[in-house]
Amino acid sequence: AAGCKPCPPPQSSGKKPPLILPPQRSATPQGAVQMRIKSSQSSGERLSQSKSMVLQESDLPPKPVSTPNNLHPSGAVQFYEQVELKGEHLNVAKISESGKKQRKNWTLMWSVLTSDQLLIYKDRQQETSLKPGSKPDVVQLCGAVIEWTTEKSSRKNVFQITTNTGSEYLLQADSSSIASKWYDAIRKTVDSSTKLPLRRSTSTEYLPRHSSLPAYGSSSPSTKQRNPVHRRSINMFSSSKLKHSASDSADKNGVKNRLKKFITRRPSMKTLQEKGLIKDRVFGCHLLTLCEREGTTVPRFVQICLDAVDKRGLDVDGIYRVSGNLATIQKLRFIVDQEEDLDLDHSQWEDVHVVTGALKMFFRELPEPLFPFRFFQPFVEAVKIKESKHKVQAVKKLIQELPKPNHDTMKLLFSHLHRVLGFSRKNLMSTQGIGIVFGPTLMWPELDTGNMAVNMVYQNQIVEFILIESQEIFNLDRK
Repeated sequence: AAGCKPCPPPQSSGKKPPLILPPQRSATPQGAVQMRIKSSQSSGERLSQSKSMVLQESDLPPKPVSTPNNLHPSGAVQFYEQVELKGEHLNVAKISESGKKQRKNWTLMWSVLTSDQLLIYKDRQQETSLKPGSKPDVVQLCGAVIEWTTEKSSRKNVFQITTNTGSEYLLQADSSSIASKWYDAIRKTVDSSTKLPLRRSTSTEYLPRHSSLPAYGSSSPSTKQRNPVHRRSINMFSSSKLKHSASDSADKNGVKNRLKKFITRRPSMKTLQEKGLIKDRVFGCHLLTLCEREGTTVPRFVQICLDAVDKRGLDVDGIYRVSGNLATIQKLRFIVDQEEDLDLDHSQWEDVHVVTGALKMFFRELPEPLFPFRFFQPFVEAVKIKESKHKVQAVKKLIQELPKPNHDTMKLLFSHLHRVLGFSRKNLMSTQGIGIVFGPTLMWPELDTGNMAVNMVYQNQIVEFILIESQEIFNLDRK
């Protein structure tokens, strides 16, 4: 054996690779890095992996179901857990529709969770009903935000869903376990539907939802120009609850910060008014606020309307009783609210009933009526007085106690209505007719706790009595 010649090295052109035996388990210390050799096609390239990077068979994800929604631009297949909850009764309140606030009304609704929507039915039978108008309220969960809230309601177990269109829903259950079950299921559905890729409407190419964000690669200029809507919707309504892997944590914080900056940068109503983007309105503005803004004690709009009726409407049949064209009245209101020049002598306002209709609308839309809320009951008590002289003194005293804008506006209005009565043979208007028209227009209780019919009777009687005794109450004969 000592005289044997050493064997020559294998030729590089040999067809068979050298045989390499795998290391024995006993020879490898626990926790050491294992070396694995690829097949012959990889030219002996070696890959190293630690034990923590090797998935055990029990850790592998379930096999995906190959559907079009699972495709990815890279050709890989993505799949997410979809949670569905069949119907259950939940208390639901819709507090916003596309960003416009709505009155919160809790209603017990039949709720069904699908793979990307929350369907809300009025009752359980509506779910299977085929009748027209039986469609549910559909809450789109793609791009939505869900969070627990204690500020929007005094009820317990309340969470809020905000859709990517700005609609807001409150959901509540008396049982905390039921509320938590629905919250978790909806949150998983939101996460899953938000992670699904989008498809361009003009092609079969799939786009990642956040392709316009820096962490997901830069988009080409042409893509940004063709899809401005996608970028805007991402910046404004992207979910702050998105789940990312550990390597994407910085990007997750970036999305949160963008959303927080957008919310904090929203200008206040005062700022918008100062910049002239939103102008102070006339209709629906408090009487005191409007007069302070105009530097008067009688709103300018009331003054020009009364002047126009005095000029060409005192002898018109049914003045203040006949309604004008509502569309024209709304047009007049829009011009006044936009503070545009208003000329009631223009031909488009030739129908005097449009002017009187706009004037009545102005008084009806005051946040607090011309007769302030705190004066409603004292006026009712005063008009109940049987002795006429004492009744006049009681009503006169109450009117003198009114705020200056209310007093002066009321004096101007009732002196005008007194002139209308002077043409009663032509316009066929009586004190009773004017009382019926202006009673509920000039005064109403703050809370509808009493009998509405009884209140209306007193409203009409008060206006009618003031109109009859206007010369004495407002000292019109000394003007």
